[in-house]
Amino acid sequence: MHDIITIIKKEMARFFGDKRLVFTTVIMPGLMIYLMYSLMGEGMMKQFSTADDYVGKAYCVNMPAEIREMTKPANIEWEDWDGNDADKERILKEIADGEKDLLIYFPENFMTDVAAYDITSGQPAPQIEMYYSSEKSNSGTIYSKMQSLLSAFEESLVNKYDINMSAEGEGKFGSFDQASETGIMGKMLSGLLPMLIMTFIFSGCSGVAPESIAGEKERGTIATLLVTPVKRSALAFGKVISLSIIALLAGISSFLGTTLSLPKMMGGEVDMDAITYSITDYLLLFVLIISTVLVMVSIISLISAYAKSVKEATTMMAPFMVVIILVSLIPMLGIDMGGKATFFIPLLNSVTAMTSIFGFNTDLTMIGLTIGANVVITGVLVTVLTKMFGNENIMFGK
Repeated sequence: MHDIITIIKKEMARFFGDKRLVFTTVIMPGLMIYLMYSLMGEGMMKQFSTADDYVGKAYCVNMPAEIREMTKPANIEWEDWDGNDADKERILKEIADGEKDLLIYFPENFMTDVAAYDITSGQPAPQIEMYYSSEKSNSGTIYSKMQSLLSAFEESLVNKYDINMSAEGEGKFGSFDQASETGIMGKMLSGLLPMLIMTFIFSGCSGVAPESIAGEKERGTIATLLVTPVKRSALAFGKVISLSIIALLAGISSFLGTTLSLPKMMGGEVDMDAITYSITDYLLLFVLIISTVLVMVSIISLISAYAKSVKEATTMMAPFMVVIILVSLIPMLGIDMGGKATFFIPLLNSVTAMTSIFGFNTDLTMIGLTIGANVVITGVLVTVLTKMFGNENIMFGK
């Protein structure tokens, strides 16, 4: 135990003694994620949304007075056009360039034709044509407004019955939508956060493990440790525990950066009051993350011990990164990975357990089995790492 503590102290002193390394590994990830996601959210909102007070500019041909009156709440300035071919190219170019938002064409005698239309006649219904530019956010917004208004107008003409048209959004038996706000938030976060957490953990692990093991091999300093009376098992456990602590700090930094930027990243639509996880949920998540970090650090340590240099270790970790990304995407893609066997598959078990916590469906048995499996897997991997430290061919390239 004394040897393990000695190795941990050595690694901690090496890491925290380098202020630049601490900044780039622990502080900078969370800071950069917060700034990047916040700016991305604001940028996407500006690119794909329209200001509430925006006044649409549109052309109309043969617009009936009833429909013009109905569009007043949509805040659109209409310019009448007679539909002659001489102006067609100019008007369509204005829409494509974003100078105008919409052109809507009604056939002559539209209202008369609608009133006389008989669906059983087999004849085509009167057609309304709307021209817009989907690449222009304002044009797309005005188009969507008009589409909704015209659909509502069509329903009013042949209204035989209504479906969920209550102004309060409730009926005889209560709310039409039985999904709770908490449940909706849980579904969204359970698809997003496990992927982000696994990515952050890998980023933290890959940032420190190669330098600690492959780097010492490359510099020749690990040979000094191997000739000391320190047991190989103590060296392996000391490395894994110390690297796990550092990786966990990096993961926490990234997680905080993501959590703080989440409302801005989602366009301000995230209601943080709806996220009501219990203290037990947070504790289970924390222990789960620790066990996941241990597994990931152990795997990366094995890769680093096998590699001859930091560059080689980084290259060899690329396939492992792809596996983590694929596994992390499973909840977001909605793939059902149920079954007890899932609890014993490294990394996949962690993603599944995180999904249950963030989705407000905490399964204590599943999480307990996952944490236990991660601890056992870590023990096996550390045993393999111990054997590798004792193999001269691997450690010295003989």
